[in-house]
Amino acid sequence: MATQILSAEKREVSGRKVKKLRRDGILPANIYGKKIESLSVQVPIGDFRKVFKEVGETGLVELKVAGKAYPVLVHNVQLDPTTDEFLHADFLHVNLKEKVTATVPVEFTGEAPAEKTGEGVVVHQLSEVEVEALPTDLPEKIVVDISSLEKVDDAIKVSEFSVDRKKVEIKEEDTERIVVSVAPPAKEEEVAPPSVEEGAEGEAAEGEEAAPSEGDEAQPKAGEVKEGEAKAAEGEAKPDGGKPEGKQEAKLEEKPREQKKE
Repeated sequence: MATQILSAEKREVSGRKVKKLRRDGILPANIYGKKIESLSVQVPIGDFRKVFKEVGETGLVELKVAGKAYPVLVHNVQLDPTTDEFLHADFLHVNLKEKVTATVPVEFTGEAPAEKTGEGVVVHQLSEVEVEALPTDLPEKIVVDISSLEKVDDAIKVSEFSVDRKKVEIKEEDTERIVVSVAPPAKEEEVAPPSVEEGAEGEAAEGEEAAPSEGDEAQPKAGEVKEGEAKAAEGEAKPDGGKPEGKQEAKLEEKPREQKKE
C-alpha cells in the first residue's frame, strides 16, 4: 500500500475550547512516540476521514507539520457515540527500521460448501488479531478463504493464516485457536406426542360429565323431564278432561239462610 500523506498544523487550543475546532471542521490530535516529545496538532476532518478510510490503524501515514514529515500510524480514534463523528485521534510516531505491534482486522472471503448445501452454519470466532512487523510491512488486513469448509466441524485455525511469516509475526499465543468453523444447523424444537396413558386420561375426562356440587340438584339435559315432574304431569293431564287425581275440590261453605222474622 502506498504511503498516505496528511497535512496538519500545530494546535494552540486545548480542553473545552477544542469544541469550537470541531464545529469549524477541524479534528484535534496528538503525535507521540518513543523518541519524540508529544505534540498537539490539528487536521481538517475531511482530509483525515479520507486517509483513515484507506489506511485504518495499520497503514503508514506521512504526517507533515510545519515543514517536517513524521512517519506515523493512526491510533486511538475517538468517535461520538451518537453521530459517529470523529472527536480526537492520536498519531504514533514510528521508526521505519523498528518493528511495531498493531491489531489487524480479519476479513472472510469465499463461500463455504457446508453452508451452501445447508449441512452446517459458518461461525466466525475471531474478528481481529495482533501482529508485529516493520511499519512498512504491516498488513492492512488478514484475508481468510472459507471455501474449504465442506462439512460440520471443519475449521480454520490461526496457524493457517496466509501471511509472509518472515515479515509478519502473529502474536496470538494459541496458534491452534479456531478462527472460523462449521457448526450443525439449529434444530427446530420437537413436541413429543402424548403417551397412551395421557391420551386415555384425556378421553375419559372429555366423556365425563361434571358432577353436581354438594347440595345442588343435577340439572336435566334439554328435552328431559325430572321423574317427579313427569308423574305430576300424568296426574294432571286426563284424556276425558276430568279433574286431576289427588286434588280435592275446594268446598264452598254455604251461608245459613236467614229466618224470616215474624
